[in-house]
Amino acid sequence: MKILIAVIVFISFFSGKAFSQDFVIRWKDAPGKGCIKVRNGNLLRLKTSEGRIDLNNFNLKGNSLQVFMADSHNDIGPNATVVTVELEKQKSFSFFLRDVQGEYPICIPNYGVAVLPIDDERDYSRVLHDVLIKKAFNKVDIINRGEEMSFEAAASLVRKMDVPIWLGIGRDMRIFELEDELETNNLECKMIRPRLSGTPVRIAESNNQDLFYRYALGRGVGVRNNVKRSLDEGILPIYHTIMQDDDILYKTTSFVSYGSTDLTLENLKGTDFYISDKYSPGRVFTEEQKEKLKEKEKSEDVQDDIILYSRTWIENSGNVPRYAWVKAPQVGNGNWKYFYDVKTGASAFSENRIFCISKINNQPMPNEEMAMLLLPGQKVCFEFRLSHTPISKEKASQLFSYSFDNKYDECKAFWHSKLEKAAKIRLPEPRIQNMISAGLLHLDLITYGKEPDGTLAANVGIYSPIGTESSSIIQFYLSMGWVDEAKRALMYFFDTQQDNGLIANYSGYMVETGAVLWNVGEYFRYTNDTEWILKLMPKILKSCDYLMKWRDENKRKDLVGKGYGMIDGKVADPEDNFHQFMLNGYSYMGLKRIVEILDLLNKPEADKYNEELLQWRKDIKEALTTSLELSPVVPLGNGMWSPTAPPWTEAGSPRALCQTVGSFWSHGTFTIADGLLGPLYLVFCEVLDISDDVSKMLLDYHRELFYQGNSAFSQPYYSVHNWCQAKLGMVKPFLNTYYTTVAATADRQTYSFWEHLYKMTPHKTHEEANFLMDTRRMLYMENGDTLDVFKVIPRKWIQNGKEICMKNVNSYFGKLDIEMKSMLNDGIVNVDIECLDSKRLPSTVKVRIPHPEYQKAIKVEGGIYDPENETVIVNNFQGKALIRLYF
Repeated sequence: MKILIAVIVFISFFSGKAFSQDFVIRWKDAPGKGCIKVRNGNLLRLKTSEGRIDLNNFNLKGNSLQVFMADSHNDIGPNATVVTVELEKQKSFSFFLRDVQGEYPICIPNYGVAVLPIDDERDYSRVLHDVLIKKAFNKVDIINRGEEMSFEAAASLVRKMDVPIWLGIGRDMRIFELEDELETNNLECKMIRPRLSGTPVRIAESNNQDLFYRYALGRGVGVRNNVKRSLDEGILPIYHTIMQDDDILYKTTSFVSYGSTDLTLENLKGTDFYISDKYSPGRVFTEEQKEKLKEKEKSEDVQDDIILYSRTWIENSGNVPRYAWVKAPQVGNGNWKYFYDVKTGASAFSENRIFCISKINNQPMPNEEMAMLLLPGQKVCFEFRLSHTPISKEKASQLFSYSFDNKYDECKAFWHSKLEKAAKIRLPEPRIQNMISAGLLHLDLITYGKEPDGTLAANVGIYSPIGTESSSIIQFYLSMGWVDEAKRALMYFFDTQQDNGLIANYSGYMVETGAVLWNVGEYFRYTNDTEWILKLMPKILKSCDYLMKWRDENKRKDLVGKGYGMIDGKVADPEDNFHQFMLNGYSYMGLKRIVEILDLLNKPEADKYNEELLQWRKDIKEALTTSLELSPVVPLGNGMWSPTAPPWTEAGSPRALCQTVGSFWSHGTFTIADGLLGPLYLVFCEVLDISDDVSKMLLDYHRELFYQGNSAFSQPYYSVHNWCQAKLGMVKPFLNTYYTTVAATADRQTYSFWEHLYKMTPHKTHEEANFLMDTRRMLYMENGDTLDVFKVIPRKWIQNGKEICMKNVNSYFGKLDIEMKSMLNDGIVNVDIECLDSKRLPSTVKVRIPHPEYQKAIKVEGGIYDPENETVIVNNFQGKALIRLYF
């Protein structure tokens, strides 16, 4: 009998046949007037003992409404029955009819309502009690009940992602990608791939296939992962590897420099950004831009040869003689024609097309592959110098006349000279401190353009600049004091602006115009650079007018309640050309920043744009309200249910719910449209205030549905929830996302980032810059006229003897010097803050000092202490604050 019942249940659940399910709605307070609407099903009738019923309309004086259904579709899969409860005075909501059942009732505390099977007699209060008594927790509650996340803890839980390293000199699009035979890749030896920006080099000798070289150290790929990797000084783009093959130790240093020319800032010329764009996948040129590219290619003067310098010291660290092995760089997989000259150590396609010179102890290698018997303590030096593209015999013969040590010192000095222009940050966590400096140089490495003052292309990995993805790069440049680099990177978008004001350079993305205007506003907040803004103003206004015209085209009667006044287009790779909340959020925020500038400059256009801005926000919020009403609620971890919203107005639910027939999987996840590109952007883009109930609701269900380890899937740095967590001061959730995401995305030894968690696109600077901006927010954030300091830092950073020091970091309030010293063994923590621009002071400074053992300060000097938030508040800030806390 039990088997028969199970079969019946199975058939009814999976057969796809329709069946009815009646239910009752019970409110905390009488809802008044409303109606019931049904999609993919039919309403039979309504019933209530307190109020009036008129077909699907009701006016309740009591708290309960019975609903009887016909032809409902409750089977799994798309096109299930959705019921919408539309109310005049209370919050409207929708739900999947198949989700209604008694053990886990639909209970929405934010709306004071519950939905139950028709025979469930519990009132709302009882339902809420029964849910609460189970003492279940949302994911964020579990995080808050645990210990603060650390990098070490996160690294033990997430995937390890070794990333190929990119070496170059910055500005110049000629770079090298190096990859070792590690446990997380599939290489049989070490790999070198020359690149032109994001495109592999192709030459005639490689049959126009991607050019690559292979070389080897040691006996080969064995059972042990015996390669350790690092950056020079932990920060410079100079690559070190150490490989221990039993008794033989191989220590390698690799870097990129010029051939005959000295590598200095003064000698750096770079690549025109139009030409680097040609080799950056995704860049879409207009016909006019194609003609401009042709002219630039004709006049481009390629500077001295770019050379990869590599030296390996090989030492027998054992007590008996041992063999060591090396293999000089070989082109391709062995099927490309080339020769090796044992007299010179040259590897070449022809006599005048040489790509590498290899030597042992400064003498030409007598063979491409060598086994050498080394006595205990004996060392040999294996060197090669590989040109980015083949060079002449004359140039090749000079390669070994350049001292490796001199070139190495020159390269270090070159990168240090760049860092000298940036702010200085010293943190108690060396890994994060190193990642700040290394990250800044990683961004610079693939920011291409002509020196000393040409337009710069802030590339994002292999891709050309993107208005959204380059934003974090530009803003981190601003934060670190690289104001000129930020300005020149902004000019890229205006140099490529179309005649109608549209900024759209990458793969049909329509979100770039708004994002660029936002960055202009951010630049002005940091710099007050009125002169540059006024020069740029005609182009700025042209883009604003384009947005206004775009909006006018969408002020159609058929869009009322479906995205009226909202612009349409795609925001990422999926061809989702809809009225997207992210698209409208960025555009609204961009226009908002320009209105702010126009107001400050007393420009007449300010009033016109501001009026449109206010209406735009109203239109977006109305569309979001409608979407929240129509999109089905989902369960949370604590037993409650939450309303949801789709990523665009045309969708009836989050795409991840697969409500309709279609294919929603993209970039390795079902969650991309919702978790990475969805309505949470309305909070980030200032359409919704961070403290709004709707903002918190969006954040709640996003964390429950779309994140793993509080980190998004596929391309986690596209999610803006950690920005929200920082703004809200949610310390443990912020740190959980911060450490989990970086541990899973970045190389733990060389700090380069993957774009996606399935190892697509190395050296992705959008991801790296977002991590860097998260770090910046952890240390200091602006909030109106308030400066928040250390709002979400880890407690362990305040342990005895720890220091945090920031010199000349840049902000909306100008340059800042901030220093914290912990002397907790003496019961004291000191914090000194100085704003170096007396004309742009915050009115209030808030400094959070979280004691590592959760103790509260017993005395505070220099401000008012808020023990609940562990924060010292300095009101009427005069430019300097000397704060001392006693514990």
